[in-house]
Amino acid sequence: MTDRISTGMMYTQSLSSMLARQKQLNTLQEQLATGQKLVTAKDDPVAAGTAVGLDRTLAELERFGKNANMVANRLGLQENLLAQAGDYMTRVNELAIQANNGALSDEDRQAIAAELRAIHDGMLSVANSTDGSGRYLFGGSADDAAPFARTAGGVAYSGDQTQRRVEIAPETFVADATPGSEVFMRVRTGDGTLEARADAGNGGTGVIGGYGRASGGAWNGETYRVVFTGATTYDVLDGGGATVGGGTWASGQDITHGGLRLSVSGQPATGDAFEVGPAATRDVFSTLQNLIGALESSAATPAEQAARQNALQASMRDVARASERVIDARAAGGAQLAAIDDAGAVREANGVTIKGTLSELRDLDYAEAITRFQMESTALQTAQTVFTRMQGLSLFNLLR
Repeated sequence: MTDRISTGMMYTQSLSSMLARQKQLNTLQEQLATGQKLVTAKDDPVAAGTAVGLDRTLAELERFGKNANMVANRLGLQENLLAQAGDYMTRVNELAIQANNGALSDEDRQAIAAELRAIHDGMLSVANSTDGSGRYLFGGSADDAAPFARTAGGVAYSGDQTQRRVEIAPETFVADATPGSEVFMRVRTGDGTLEARADAGNGGTGVIGGYGRASGGAWNGETYRVVFTGATTYDVLDGGGATVGGGTWASGQDITHGGLRLSVSGQPATGDAFEVGPAATRDVFSTLQNLIGALESSAATPAEQAARQNALQASMRDVARASERVIDARAAGGAQLAAIDDAGAVREANGVTIKGTLSELRDLDYAEAITRFQMESTALQTAQTVFTRMQGLSLFNLLR
């Protein structure tokens, strides 16, 4: 079967050709007006789908950037506050060394104690600082209320030990501000591993000179108690109170047992005792309060003077450990800030690459589009001319 060539068919074909050219021109006009070659998804469904996926990736990178800015702000504030706390602890150490001078009067020590109280209040203020949006920096995840509060026994911590982890790049997380329990509470005393202390009821002038691990000995982690049984003799008791050793002693000489050593100078009285064992933990505020208490204690007798000296030296060691804890927290925060900077560089590089790909998918090549527009305009004009001439064709014109 063959198709008949009729006037209606020719009109239909010409009209379809013109409409197609007109549609293409309209599309090119929209592209030129918007500067986009993907005006609608139907222009290139595959490219449009790819572009939508890249848009989502860009939005995710933007969200990561906001997360990074938020946590960087909190870590920056933490750094400033811990620097202030470090300055406080440096000053406390200076005051403790000054207070250990036997030439100071009671009035001098009272003045030092007054400054230490001000530092204690300053440290508490630092520990209860906010991030500017009402959230407490050192409260862990329970940051909607002040984490530290004064109690009858000192200062109590009501926050938690949770340290948030924030995603700042794909599969890249950083830790938020350190909980106050890890900065101001549970600080190791003594030298961080061992601690030595004199009994509060000692009646002699024995002062702890030093302690530590004995060379060539294995320590089992037990606490040992040295009890002086005479002017030059002592017994060593284990944690259960059983006598496990003893010997003779001279002022300043090391007493060794069970892998530990303890040096005592002065003249302990019979029955005076000293302990050495695993370091306990104490909060910074109690350390400051102990130092204040030692300065305010009576020292009218040689025994009281020795007790104060033991307390001052113990406080100096505890202050050193608290300072180290603040430094460690600052270092950890600095590492997180460095990770944020590194992640920011990665996000920026990824963003540039994705935007370049999106530009290739969406942005219009004006030179190509103008050329196509001119070609389509010419084709439309040609189709219109052909249609106009075709309208004038008639068999009757040939029969005249």
